[in-house]
Amino acid sequence: MRKGKVIIMADTHNATVKTKPQVMVVDDNVVNLQVARKALGEIYTIVPVTSGKMALTLLEKSLPALILLDIDMPDMDGFETIRCIKDNEATAEIPVIFLTALSDGGSELEGLRLGAVDYITKPFSVPLLVQRVNLHIELIRQQSDLKRFNDNLTQMVDEKTKTIEELQHAIIHALGDLIECRDGLTGGHVARTQKYLRAMADGLAESGFYAKELEGVDLNVWVESAQLHDIGKVGIPDNILRKPGKLTFDEFETIKTHPIIGENALKGAMEMTSAKEFLSHAAIVAISHHEKWDGSGYPHGLKETEIPLLGRLMAIADVYDALVSERPYKKAFSHETAVEIIIGDSGKHFDPLLVEVFKMHAHQFEI
Repeated sequence: MRKGKVIIMADTHNATVKTKPQVMVVDDNVVNLQVARKALGEIYTIVPVTSGKMALTLLEKSLPALILLDIDMPDMDGFETIRCIKDNEATAEIPVIFLTALSDGGSELEGLRLGAVDYITKPFSVPLLVQRVNLHIELIRQQSDLKRFNDNLTQMVDEKTKTIEELQHAIIHALGDLIECRDGLTGGHVARTQKYLRAMADGLAESGFYAKELEGVDLNVWVESAQLHDIGKVGIPDNILRKPGKLTFDEFETIKTHPIIGENALKGAMEMTSAKEFLSHAAIVAISHHEKWDGSGYPHGLKETEIPLLGRLMAIADVYDALVSERPYKKAFSHETAVEIIIGDSGKHFDPLLVEVFKMHAHQFEI
């Protein structure tokens, strides 16, 4: 047969071939192309091509389901052709079966190394050719079905996960509202402290302070968990929790138990679920947001970095909101006064580095 001349053989099958999988046969021997079309044409749409270069040109316009590729061709052999096919993202996944008269193991190994899925030695048996092509086309179909199944499953899981997350957010938000009602607060304390904590957490990440402690931390989980910082107040009697005047010593001692009540409740919830990250952070902020840098806080009198970072951040957010909010026993302070008070408590109530972050981002606190 003539070599080196590009020949594109027209396919004369009827219009129904459009529904058949397309198989590109690349071989400089026209007789082999005719044999392949005769053997496979009843089942597949055959695209016969006599050179590697022409195959690459046609692949820019149409992608077959499978390529039968001769190795020993002039100008561009099969090895070079498959390299180009596999280097192109658009064609890299098309399975390639080598057709060759070369029978040495080295050539077969090289073809498989370059990405061929199979190897048929010429002169090939027509039944063997049909069986091999059918096998790989069926594998393609199964892979496509599996991918579609996985995609659908992933979508279903994503939708279910989103629904669960939305339900969790709604329940947490409702708990926050209940805590506020229980505490007699009506001014959106939970939402505001979340806003302040977000400003502080983002500012801290930008500052470079405590970078090691922030490694791997999801700030969104921190902020979300802060809604439950006062959940322990549900265990405080109404006559103490909602008392309009100054608390007695014993009453204040009772109030000081709410971080422990909250931590115990959240740790109990953790035992009932494998999704512990959120509840773990919520328990940390519940137990530690009333601790003070100088060790004079409660419930455990922790000092400096013994206090978890999340608790130290929440302390600033919580106190700022208490200062600027009106209570039955006090008027609201202005933003400027609240900022001065927090700065003045640097090194006493608050972590000095976090106060520096607060100073840089206090404008975000002002409503």
